[in-house]
Amino acid sequence: MTNLSIAKQFCFQGEIRCIAPFGNGHINDTFLVECEDGEDSYKYILQRLNTNIFPDYQGLMNNIALVTDFLRQSIIDRGGDPDRECMTLVPTLSGDNYYYVDGHCWRAYVYIDNTVAYQIVDDASIFADSGRAFGKFIAGLDDFDATKLVEVIPNFHNTVDRFEKLEQAIKDNLSGRKKNAEDEIASALIRKGLCCTIVDALAKGEIPLRVTHNDTKLNNVLIDATTGRAICVVDLDTIMPGSLLYDFGDSVRFGCSTALEDEPDLNKVDFDVNLYDAYCQGFLDGIGDKITAKEVSMLHIGAIVMTFECGIRFLTDYLNGDTYFKTSYPEHNLVRCRTQFKLVRQMEKSIPLMIAISKKYSTK
Repeated sequence: MTNLSIAKQFCFQGEIRCIAPFGNGHINDTFLVECEDGEDSYKYILQRLNTNIFPDYQGLMNNIALVTDFLRQSIIDRGGDPDRECMTLVPTLSGDNYYYVDGHCWRAYVYIDNTVAYQIVDDASIFADSGRAFGKFIAGLDDFDATKLVEVIPNFHNTVDRFEKLEQAIKDNLSGRKKNAEDEIASALIRKGLCCTIVDALAKGEIPLRVTHNDTKLNNVLIDATTGRAICVVDLDTIMPGSLLYDFGDSVRFGCSTALEDEPDLNKVDFDVNLYDAYCQGFLDGIGDKITAKEVSMLHIGAIVMTFECGIRFLTDYLNGDTYFKTSYPEHNLVRCRTQFKLVRQMEKSIPLMIAISKKYSTK
């Protein structure tokens, strides 16, 4: 079926005038659909979900429908604008939230106009506002029963499981590269205890099970082009049950580094405490009183664990022969691992300051 025939399966308002590729995502195929109804115009996002990455497309789409329905009501209750602050699924002609044909899952959203998304952190205020948006996202879902969601990627942030896979990769040495990574392996092994901190806290009920976004990059927050304020969290494919420490930590891992993830010169890699301060302030302002005192006390642990987890994933893939992450040269995953481990070391040195920052902005 053509894109036009697919688009006609959704309840778009007006007549379809244009369908064009949109964005720069690497997983799903995304198109902007423009419609006209008399003098009025409407825009929609049409996406073909990558079912190789997300084989349980039914569970994934049900997750999104449950969360967006709940979040919209939460936004209404606090006097916000759900049409701009929340993604809106467009139903199919048969009333479903996706259309499946020829082995492909298609879905559609209302396009949120007059917004921009930033790819890199080059403005502390924008970074802080993205933290505020993710904080509001979690706060808006505070009363949602996270056990209703399926794990679209099982054990995604189960760092204990990730470490077990690293240990197996070290043992198997499928790529024959273990000798090249002796320092990185040693660095990982001495931090094994990190892996159980968040997992155990969840299991013991010390921190609540929540809806987590699991892809808290800056470009997954839409910024209002007029006001410059973050308004909507997007890309909900990886929403799952978990801890807010995952989302907070991964944002810090990505946004508070002074270098790219694959920077070969480790002298350029550092943990920017000022950016941590900005993000922490925004996040805690956004989540308000919906965060627990225990979660506040573990925010710095979330940053360290998520950075460490990413590093051991790169190291595991390097030892296994680069079977998961795309690489541009043989040592690419090892270079990525080194940047993450450098950040971990810098964060560990900054723990007292990170704790002080959390306390400074917390009401708990």
